[in-house]
Amino acid sequence: MQGPRPVVLSGPSGAGKSTLLKKLLKDYENVFGFSVSHTTRQPRPGEVNGRDYHFVTREEMQKEIDAGEFIEHAEFSGNMYGTSKGAVQAVQAQNQICVLDIDIQGVKNIKKTDLNPIYISVQPPSIDILEKRLRDRKTETEESLMKRLTAARIDLELSKEPGLFDLVIINDDLEKAYSELKETLQEEIKKTQESRKS
Repeated sequence: MQGPRPVVLSGPSGAGKSTLLKKLLKDYENVFGFSVSHTTRQPRPGEVNGRDYHFVTREEMQKEIDAGEFIEHAEFSGNMYGTSKGAVQAVQAQNQICVLDIDIQGVKNIKKTDLNPIYISVQPPSIDILEKRLRDRKTETEESLMKRLTAARIDLELSKEPGLFDLVIINDDLEKAYSELKETLQEEIKKTQESRKS
């Protein structure tokens, strides 16, 4: 694949991936592009098709997966989620660093491809803090909250596998977490900015 190395951000829901990503996108305008994932779940209020997700039917998505159009896909809470090759290429075609927000299953699947991204895991300081963050969002039912916490425990356990991630950020202090993230990506950021000038 041409263009700058993509970045895979992984970590449980509520660890702070989106917050870190928003800061990056704001500070480095046009350097990063977000690969828009596909999902079979219904849009939440305020979500826009093609911006937040490509909202598709299970049949459509399965057809594209079978055709080999997906880099990774997984099922979570009865819905399918995935990253298409097209979504990543669309970002790289803009000469941007493609950011993929992917669960641990997806990370393992991407390891089998030729994508060669920088793998970063964003983790909460503890499961208790994660639970508090998820409760404070007020977007979860008790049942979906418990599912997310179970998934988070598994995620955190699996992410200990040596060599799986290039960087693990424990997000207990946002500024510190953000500077770790920036430092790791500095080389790609510089390359992208320079290739823009030429």
